[in-house]
Amino acid sequence: MKVEDFISGTWRQQYQYKSFLPTLVNQPWNWDDPTINVLLEQATKALGELNAFSLIVPDVDLFLKMHVLKEAQTSSRIEGTQTGIDEVLLPEEQIEPSRRGDWREVHNYIDAMNDAVDALVSLPLSNRLLRQTHTTLMRGVRGEHKQPGEFRTSQNWIGGSNISDAVFIPPHHTDLPDLMSDLEAFWHNSAITVPHLIRIAISHYQFETIHPFLDGNGRIGRLLITLYLISHGFLAKPSLYLSDFFERNRTNYYDALMRARTANDLQHWIRFFLNGVAETAAKARDTFQQILQLRTEVEQKIMGLGARSVNAQRMLHVLYRYPVIRASAIEQELELSQPTVGGLLRKFQDLGILEELTGGMRYRLYAFREYIRLF
Repeated sequence: MKVEDFISGTWRQQYQYKSFLPTLVNQPWNWDDPTINVLLEQATKALGELNAFSLIVPDVDLFLKMHVLKEAQTSSRIEGTQTGIDEVLLPEEQIEPSRRGDWREVHNYIDAMNDAVDALVSLPLSNRLLRQTHTTLMRGVRGEHKQPGEFRTSQNWIGGSNISDAVFIPPHHTDLPDLMSDLEAFWHNSAITVPHLIRIAISHYQFETIHPFLDGNGRIGRLLITLYLISHGFLAKPSLYLSDFFERNRTNYYDALMRARTANDLQHWIRFFLNGVAETAAKARDTFQQILQLRTEVEQKIMGLGARSVNAQRMLHVLYRYPVIRASAIEQELELSQPTVGGLLRKFQDLGILEELTGGMRYRLYAFREYIRLF
């Protein structure tokens, strides 16, 4: 199908409302729009540079943890969760009781993302994997009773307090098996020559239009982008997340999706998506460069600690994994005594590496603030 000739779908009468049945996407796609070609080239180049950078950065998995935390916080914020990045890094007992629900939602997203990436080692990208990921996402939080891990068996809607004033009504639940099977086949169809960044742009649009779950569709749909790129070899590490771009351009994001549905303007959505990939990949690459620069500066500072420098280097390694941490946790991680860790923490504060957050004498929390600011 030519992108310019795209017909998004049809409206079907369902009792007192009309649901939208989207066009199947598992077919060849081509286009005449030269802007798409230019944006595709830019996005592919930026993605390749990011992937190469993630392969040469020493201890890259330490830094990817913060990428995951930032993605979880931002993707959840799009859905109305109000947890800030500093709060995400805190232990649950440090969170005000009224805000712990939001905190758990973000940490469920982190768990869901990590589990899904790990699962790709042995499982292909599939509807089964998305359902497993959804189970983790909904565990013990708002939405836990909305069929976690299952495609919906009732009608949902987008916007409005009820279906009668909804902004958009996704397909009827009886259409989901065919729609989701078609989408899964599109991910793996080697008989069609569609660039993968175009496929995932179309796939994200289609997933959000189908809205196969009763809750959590936005977060799973955004996670799908990263999982697709990893499963098809574009990323060796989970280093690209588009939620920050979508959140900063939230109105344009939702408008582009809706414009494809209501005005058949899929090419506008594809251009928006490719621009997001290029911008986000470049930003992630720059963050890696800033991390390397920060690490060099911090290591130069701790070289002057003499005999303590070996343990200081070990503690720095822990701080990249846990940039907000208690002294007791460092003691356990490094198997060092309380006086030894206490001395190192004081030195790190004197050097401007760590900031003490709590101001108390006991159960103090320390933040690696300059590192956190990079995200």
